[in-house]
Amino acid sequence: MKIIIHGGFFSESSTNQETKIAKQEALLRIVKQSYAYLQTHTALETVVHAVSLLEDDALFNAGIGSQIQSDGKIRMSASLMDSISMKMSGVINIEDVKNPIQVAQVLMQEDDRILGGEGAIAYARKNGFPQFSTEIPQRKQEYQDKLASLGLGTVGCVVLDSNGKIAVGTSTGGKGFELVGRISDSATVAGNYCNAYCGVSLTGVGEDITSGAVAAKIVTRVTDGFTLKDAFAKTFAELKPFDGFAGAIAIDSNGNIFHQDSHPSMVFASFDGINEEVFQ
Repeated sequence: MKIIIHGGFFSESSTNQETKIAKQEALLRIVKQSYAYLQTHTALETVVHAVSLLEDDALFNAGIGSQIQSDGKIRMSASLMDSISMKMSGVINIEDVKNPIQVAQVLMQEDDRILGGEGAIAYARKNGFPQFSTEIPQRKQEYQDKLASLGLGTVGCVVLDSNGKIAVGTSTGGKGFELVGRISDSATVAGNYCNAYCGVSLTGVGEDITSGAVAAKIVTRVTDGFTLKDAFAKTFAELKPFDGFAGAIAIDSNGNIFHQDSHPSMVFASFDGINEEVFQ
């Protein structure tokens, strides 16, 4: 059983040691709590649990603490996928929901599993998700001052459970000040994808990740016989001609864990019950 999570990119790491330490501590706490949860739950259930914890922590740009778009509203996206059913579900540009990943989980039971905008909001309300503002004072001040951070924050999780099942989940609060209607990679197979061989979750610039079809490429290459390391190397090499900004975490069916970013530093933590790793 193994788990790896990411919390987007950390542009403040070189200047704000206090925030860096806080993120390291939060990631380790969440990955260990989620590993404990995994002992009695499936990979899919654990992914939802881990991503929900990340969405509930204002240090990360997903759920609470999401970025504010150009019209002053917060719109979030999240998706979920497991290696057994090969079903992917997601919400795009959903508003006023505390945990978008949990809405994606409920959508797993539907024939129409990816909803956007007003349809996603209506579905959430119909299924018992109350109205909840994810805006925090920091994001409001950033919006008012036009001084938002780089907007490279997304959270994600990949889990391999004791039955060899893989699941992935990714959630984002956007990049900040984007055009209304902009769609990120997080609810697409470019940013969140798995099968029986491998699971991958992405963070970075959504347009670059989508253009590179990054998650789907890595998973396909592992399926075709590439090692996880080689699949990452080839896929990230294909980002270089357009200076693609991306970071990815992955676990394959053999329990190998891998992470890579094109522009340091993606924040992440992994745990297998004994060994832990966190971004430095």
